[in-house]
Amino acid sequence: MLLTVAAAQQVSVPTKASLRGLNVVSDKIIWASGTDGTVLRTIDGGKNWSVISVAGGEKLDFRGVHAFDANTAVIISSGPAEKGQARIYRTSDAGKKWTQVYEQKTPGIFFDAVSFWDRKNGIVLSDPVQGHFALFTTHDGGSTWKQITPLSLPPALPNEGAFAASNSCLTVHGKAEVWFATGGASVARVFHSGDRAKTWTVAETPMHPKNSSSGIFSLAFVNSKEGVAVGGDYQHPESSDLPNVLRTRDGGKTWSPGEPTDPAGIYFSSVALDHHRIVVAGIKGLWIHSAGWKQESTANLNTVECRRGVCWAVGPKGLVLKTSMVDEDKNAHVPM
Repeated sequence: MLLTVAAAQQVSVPTKASLRGLNVVSDKIIWASGTDGTVLRTIDGGKNWSVISVAGGEKLDFRGVHAFDANTAVIISSGPAEKGQARIYRTSDAGKKWTQVYEQKTPGIFFDAVSFWDRKNGIVLSDPVQGHFALFTTHDGGSTWKQITPLSLPPALPNEGAFAASNSCLTVHGKAEVWFATGGASVARVFHSGDRAKTWTVAETPMHPKNSSSGIFSLAFVNSKEGVAVGGDYQHPESSDLPNVLRTRDGGKTWSPGEPTDPAGIYFSSVALDHHRIVVAGIKGLWIHSAGWKQESTANLNTVECRRGVCWAVGPKGLVLKTSMVDEDKNAHVPM
C-alpha cells in the first residue's frame, strides 16, 4: 500500500492565541477556538480566515468547538466554574452574535470537551464533582443544556480527571455511542454509554499514570467497535514508560497497547482516524501511522482532525498546519 504525504504546511491566521478547539466540518469549512476568547473560521478551505469576537467572553479559553455548518456553532470555555469560566455559547449567524446559553458555577466543574451525535443531540464533559464526573446534554442543538444524574455514572477514582487538551477526551459515534477517557488516578479508564449517556460502564486500560499530568488524553473510533486512545505525560513529552497508544476491538470493553513509537511513550494530546491512517499530535509534533509510525512535523501541536485525506492541526501562538495524504488503495481501513 502506497501512502504519499505532502509536507505539513503552516497556514497563516490572524491571531497568536493558543488554539485547542478544532472542527473540520467539510473540505471548505473549518472552525477553531482558543485563548483570549478567540474563535476562527474559514469557508474556503483555509485560504482566508476570520477572527470572530465573543462579546463577554474576551478573557475565556474556548477549548472546544463543534460546528454544524458555516453559520452554526457551539463553543465551551474551560476553567474553574467558581471563577465564571465554565460557559457555553452558541451562534447561528456565523459568529456575528453569540448567545451565552449555559453557565455552571458549581465549584469543581471544569468543562473538558464537547461533541454532538447530530444537529440536535450533544454532550459536554466536566471533571468530577463529589466523586462523579459531570455530564451535560442538549436535545435542541445546544440552545439549552441539562446535567444528567451523576449517580448514573460509575464513581470516579481518587485524583481521576479528564484532560481539556484537545477537545477529544470525549468522542461519540453513530446515533447513541459515547466514550470518555481519564487520567491522573492509579489507572487510566474509559467510560462508555450506548444509549446517549443514560447508562454507563467503565473499563480499565493498561495505562497506569504516575502523576496528575499523565493518562489518556484523546479517543477516536472508526466504528462502534474499533477505537484508538492516546496519551502519555505532558510534563515529559519526549518519552515515558507509559503505553501512549492503546487499541480496542470490542467497543472499549478491553484495551491493549498499540504499536510503540520511537522514542517510546511520546506524549500525544490528540488522535484522528482517517481512511487507514492513525494521525496523532502533541508537543513533539505530528505523527502518522500507516505501515508504521512516521513523524511528519516537529511543531508543537494540541489538536488534529482529519477529513478525506486532509488533516488540520492547531497549537500555541496561532499555529495552524495542513497536511494532505493520498493513498493508492482507496478501500483500506484503519488497521486494528
